[in-house]
Amino acid sequence: MTRLPFDAARALRLAARTFEIEARGLQAVAAAQGAAFAQAVQAILQCGGRVVVMGMGKSGHVGRKVAATLASTGTPALFVHPAEASHGDLGMVVAGDLVLAISNSGESDELAAILPALRRLGVRLIAITGGADSTLGRHADTVLPCAVPEEACPLNLAPTASTTAQMALGDALAVALLDARGFKPEDFARSHPGGSLGRKLLIHVRDLMRSGEAVPRVAPTASVHALLREMTGKGLGFTAVEDAAGRPIGIFTDGDLRRLIERDADLRALTAEQAMHRGPRLVRADALAVDAADLMEEHRITSVLVVDDAGRLVGALNSNDLMRAKVI
Repeated sequence: MTRLPFDAARALRLAARTFEIEARGLQAVAAAQGAAFAQAVQAILQCGGRVVVMGMGKSGHVGRKVAATLASTGTPALFVHPAEASHGDLGMVVAGDLVLAISNSGESDELAAILPALRRLGVRLIAITGGADSTLGRHADTVLPCAVPEEACPLNLAPTASTTAQMALGDALAVALLDARGFKPEDFARSHPGGSLGRKLLIHVRDLMRSGEAVPRVAPTASVHALLREMTGKGLGFTAVEDAAGRPIGIFTDGDLRRLIERDADLRALTAEQAMHRGPRLVRADALAVDAADLMEEHRITSVLVVDDAGRLVGALNSNDLMRAKVI
């Protein structure tokens, strides 16, 4: 292999050519879909087991991604390597499963070797292939055509446009399936509890709030001295003021204290009700934590009071609590 001098203009032309070829390949595959695609979606919806994705080489790499996408969008799926299947891993496939086999040519030896065994298991076989009349195509119950006019590789050899088409067809299946299942953002979050979306859709205010004795609170008649002692002792930088029924009627913050001092107010003569800021921002305990974060951002505050269905004070939440949970 002789290395040629780098030509930046040529590299850009090849990049543009790659995009064009792969775009044409996707258009060709999209135009080739029809009743078989709907049949494949229906078969997967009716499958009582899992979707077992198989593929060799680059098609195998695509298959791993397709299996992961299906699993994360409501369709139980796993990837089984065809070569390993011939040496024991076929035991991972059981009656009731459905096999989604991916092969551009449809003539992969490793896949062909296990097709009779899959037939004996009685599993349904869906093929994503560019060869409808291939060995894989003839054995499949449903064929999803995935032929592309050419590869983006200048030698028309390396799988490029074909693997892009396979990936897109797998994504199309996943999208059709999640729509048919009524899959919602909350369902996606349950499959991604460690991700940012999972934290936003699964964590509620009640999971993060301070509760019980950790909530700073005083009665309206309390002195400012008692108010400051409660605020300092609980370490949240504010104190709720609640009525006899336990409903918050106001809040007193570090900022309120600074403003009173600037006005030279006689702190010893004030009660909590006189010193407090009325109309505190409230959030329900069953609200999503991200909603509390939005409320804080909207009103440029760092803390909110948490109430139950009856409007009684049950907790307190500040921006540090949200940051520790990586909600913000």
